[in-house]
Formats: sequence, C-alpha cells, structure tokens
Amino acid sequence: MKYSRMYGLVVVALCLTGCGSREEPMSPAAAGASIGHEEIVAADPGDWLTHGRDYAEQRYSPLNSIDTENVNELGLAWYFDVPTARGMEATPIVVDGRMYVTGSWSIVYALDAATGEELWRYDPEVPKSWAQYACCDVVNRGVAAWGDSIFVGTLDGYLVSLDAASGKVNWKVDTINRQPPYTITGAPRVIQGKVIIGNGGADLGVRGYVSAYDTDTGALAWRFHTVPGNPDNGFENDALAAAAETWTGEWWQHGGGGTVWDSMAYDPELDLLYIGIGNGSPWNQRLRSPRGGDNLFLSSIVALKPATGEYVWHYQTTPGDTWDFTATQHIVLADLDIGGELRKVLMQAPKNGFFYVVDRTDGSLISAEPYVAVTWASGIDKATGRPIEAPNARYVDGAFLTMPSGLGGHNWHPMSFSPETGLVYLPSQDLPAPYLEDAGFEFADGFWNTGIDFRTLESPTDPAVAAEVSKMVRGQLVAWDPVEQREVWRYQHMGPWNGGTLATAGGLVFQGSLVGEFAAFDATTGTRLWVSNAQTGVAAAPASYAVDGEQYVAVAAGWGTIFALLGGETIASLGLENRSRVLAFKRGGIAALPEPPPSNTAPMPEPPEQFANAETIAHGKALYYQRCVTCHGVDVASGGITPDLRYTRPEVHDAWDAIVLGGALRDLGMPAFDSIFDAEDSQAVQAFVIEAANRAYMRER
Repeated sequence: MKYSRMYGLVVVALCLTGCGSREEPMSPAAAGASIGHEEIVAADPGDWLTHGRDYAEQRYSPLNSIDTENVNELGLAWYFDVPTARGMEATPIVVDGRMYVTGSWSIVYALDAATGEELWRYDPEVPKSWAQYACCDVVNRGVAAWGDSIFVGTLDGYLVSLDAASGKVNWKVDTINRQPPYTITGAPRVIQGKVIIGNGGADLGVRGYVSAYDTDTGALAWRFHTVPGNPDNGFENDALAAAAETWTGEWWQHGGGGTVWDSMAYDPELDLLYIGIGNGSPWNQRLRSPRGGDNLFLSSIVALKPATGEYVWHYQTTPGDTWDFTATQHIVLADLDIGGELRKVLMQAPKNGFFYVVDRTDGSLISAEPYVAVTWASGIDKATGRPIEAPNARYVDGAFLTMPSGLGGHNWHPMSFSPETGLVYLPSQDLPAPYLEDAGFEFADGFWNTGIDFRTLESPTDPAVAAEVSKMVRGQLVAWDPVEQREVWRYQHMGPWNGGTLATAGGLVFQGSLVGEFAAFDATTGTRLWVSNAQTGVAAAPASYAVDGEQYVAVAAGWGTIFALLGGETIASLGLENRSRVLAFKRGGIAALPEPPPSNTAPMPEPPEQFANAETIAHGKALYYQRCVTCHGVDVASGGITPDLRYTRPEVHDAWDAIVLGGALRDLGMPAFDSIFDAEDSQAVQAFVIEAANRAYMRER
C-alpha cells in the first residue's frame, strides 16, 4: 500500500466525516492433484489454481450455482482467525478441496476448503526488524501452486518451495543476496516449470528486477533488470543499453527503482509473460534524472519470453514518472471485438488514472481514457501513446494539486473481467494531493525517498477549503466498458481504498470495503444484492471454488496499515477490529462470527509542555514530513498497528532519543535514524510531535 498512512486524518475527515462452523465436521481434504501447465490453462471451475484463477488473470469464475436470484441465501460457511493482525492481501489458492493462503509476515496456512480446518502452517520466521524496509507493512499477496508444491515469497527476500501435503520445506533460495531494503510482498506465478517472482523497495532505494527459478531445484533460470545500472559496468542486454539512453545524471547511485512488486499475466498461445513495473527512486524525477528523459522501464508494461527472460516489447504508461504512478496494477488479458476485429488485448488501470487497452502481441496502444478525475494530463495522444501533460504538472513552478495522487486512481486491489458482460469491475478512487518539490531533500539509503514536500498534506484549517477538498475524495466500484472506454455503472462507497473484485458466471460481482462490508452486486446493473459484515476492512480480492459440487466464495479480510489511515477514533466509531481472518460463504451457511469486544478508546492524554522555540518546531516539522509521515500520519495522527504519536506516554518521551536514534524499537519495525538525524534533529521532531499533540488535545477538549 503506497504511502497510504501519510493521509492520516485527512482521509478520515474528508471521506468518513480459531475457525468456526456449525456444519457437520468433514475429514481433512486430500493432498490434491499435481498441478502443471495444462491444468492451469484448462482452469477447472472448481479450483482456483493461480493468483487470478487463470493465466489471463481475469478473476472470473465459471461457477454459477450462486446467482442473482439466490445470492440472498448466502451465509457464512466457516471462518479462520489468523493469529496476526497486520493485514491480509492474498487471494486464496484452492486445489482439490485444499486452500492455501498467506497472512502477514509471509506465513502460509493450508486449510480444508469445506470446513476451514487448519491442516498445516509454515512460518518463515521473518526477522521483525525487516518491517522497517516494508513500504506498506508486512503483508503478502499469496502463493503459487505447481506440481506437488506451494511457492511463497517472503518479506525478507526468500523464495520458498513447500510440500503441498505437509508444508515441509523442499528448498529455499535467497533472491536478494541479503540486500535490504529489498522486500517481497507479491504472489509468485509459475510458467512451464519456472516460478517467477519480483520484489519491492523502490521508495527506499533499490534497482528493480524480476527473476525465474526452477520449480524442482530452486536454481536461478534468468533475471531481467527493469532499469539500467552503472554504464561503466556494461549492460546485461541490448534492451537495457537502449533504456540507458532515456536516463540522465547518475541514477544508478540510488538504484533507480522500477520494482516488479505485484502484477503479472501470461498468454500461453503467444508464450509471453507480461510484468508491471513501478516507480523511480526517488519519486521526483529531477532528483534522479535531472535532465529529464523517459526513464525506461519505469511505470511500464514489459513483455518477456518466460523461458529466457528475453525482452520482447514495452509500453510506458507514464514516461519520466515523477508522481509515483506505478504500472504495477492488475493486468488482465482478453480477446475483444474492437471495430469489428477480434483483438488480443491487455488491459490495465494503473495509478495515473487512465484505463489502457493495449495490443498484447506487440504493445501498441489501442485506446486510453480517464477512469477517474485526472488533473496532471488532459489525455493520451493516440498517435504517440504519450500523455498530454498539464502546465506545471511536474510541480516545477510551485505546488500542483495532482489527481490522482501517488495512492492512485487504482492501487494494488485486483480488478476482474467478465466475458459474459464484457465489463471490467474496477475498484477506483479519487484522492488528490498537492505536490511540491522538497527543496532540502537529501537521499537516505533504506528510508523513504520521495523528493516531495508533504507538509502541504496537512488538513486545511479553512472550513470552506476543507469542504471543497472533501468533494474530491471518494471511492467506488466501477463497471467499465473497455471497448467503448466508458463507465457503465458505479457503486459509491463510503470512502476510498476498497477491496479487489471477483466476477462470476452467476451474474455477480463480489467486493469488500474499507468499512468491513463484503458484498455481492448485480454485474449488469450494479445493484447491491447482498452484504455481510466482516468486522474488519476487506482489501483482498475474493476467490470462488467448489467442494463436492457446492460453490463457495472466500475472501481474506483484515487491514494492517489501513488502520493507521483511519485513525483510532474512526475505527471505534465504525465498530471495526484490527484483526485478520479468512471468510468462506455458501448458500445456507449458518456459521456466525463472534461478537466483537466493546470499544475501549482511551481519551487523549494531556501532552507534555513544549520545550522548543518556533524555529526548532519548524525544523522538526520539515523532518517529520520528510521521514516520519509515511508511518505516523498527517498531523501526527494514525491508528491501529502504527502508534498514534498524539498519545505518546511520558516514559516514551523520556526515551525519545533511545528510540529514534538508538533503535530501541527496531524489532517492532521502527528503524534507527542515527544515520540521518543528529541529536538536535531528534529533539526537533519531538518538539513538533508535542506541538501537534497539543493542537489535537485542545481541539478534542
């Protein structure tokens, strides 16, 4: 989740002013059949064999036992409470009645898909200190299945093969040579005996790449770097030599970015693997490539040969990205009738706000239109495929109100496509942010490096301004016609950052929400037909499968960092919990979730007296918004797993330097800042925190 925590109370104020079952117990599911290329291509409707169900990543289930006429009969079949509360983003994999799903800290759970009984779990024992390198918490988006094995990428950069029947480790390989701040949160994919995995860390300063490993042995088969390295060392291939011509300065000093942290898709007929590539390091292009350039392959879709990793073609959605407009969002393949011709297309709604339909045979643009409000560009030039940028969109001459912001018009939450309706079901959002260059920026390895001054994100004190900004902030489920490039219907949610989607042959679309609603919609009209309370936010995309001929819909629920975005007061008011669980529904299900515990939100304590002058407080504010806002929120307000610094206890204030400079809380994911802060910096940040806490305390009173 890209810097969602920095929105803190802004989003709140503007947007939102064990397992159990009553079914008869069943015996544990069988170990499951061996999975190979033909099985994934055939995509048995009763299974969910890969991240998007099939290689095209359509997230469309051909099962139709649950439909628009009987969806109101859905009830909870079972639930499984995950013993960690740092969020769930995985789509479950289901093979012959066995479910494999990941929770936070890259832990894998094998469950009986009919009852929720735990069959085994694998804990890779990721060092807790590695959390400091996770841009968006210690989440994981799922596993891959191949042969008799389950594959998972771990937060600290390992790829692990597990025995599907027992969970025992077959092999474990280091994909990052123990180089922080690389991380893995994405789900692997497997193609013809090669397991493909990327990584994250562009915000903190790495050089992105995607790798393929032999499924039997774990041996590295190939690696494709997404940005060129130091020219003095030569280039790994001709594609990177050409890409280097689009960069200036010494970008390689800070990695360049371009991590492949999420989306992939595969066309078995063309034998092409498609990967989505992320933002630059740092975000601000003038700081990484001072004389401009397209900076390939940042914010691009790249087609590779999966057997060798050889480059085939690319399409760049945001040339010279300077806004964190990644192209790592979900990629969907389909064959569409466009102008009377059946075209093999690739569809993506990346962060930048435009919905792209691209010819997947050669990467040529077919069409692109905005799917949310867009201010940074007036459109996409159909002849060149390039955006038509607005004046000062690159915030050269002062601040620019950018829509979408770096949170994206669409983020990692997967969209789905129904071949029955011809529509894409897209979780979209409108989230503005003012961009202003950070005049005092200095790159710091292993810390967030944006080059943008986020002090401008503070909540407007003028009620009229706040009201106007409030009108811009929203989140919705949109049915999008990719042929006509238009919105067909929308369901307006209470706020942004809602879950991924699932389309089914029963004429339904399933989606969870920020506020804990898991719902079914009519795929043709958008009418909400059914809803269940998950008691916690739902971000992940659901899956549908069948056991003994009975259709289930399952979803992993639970927010981690989103609770920092909401803030503790809002969590309590919505009756939500900071927990993680897997929920499975079927017609006639009669299981029930336990009653949530009563809210116990403590009043804000009176902050300590201010010890610093205005100049020191201003210095601390600048440092806070440069280095701390991504975790602790705008106006020093967060919630859930991230401490709300307004509630800082006296003993924590007394130990401030030991925590900030000495790393006393490193095992909780709080890095030591002694490499970039001195004692005066630390005290200045503390002074700003006290000043912000006093302002909040006076407002509360």
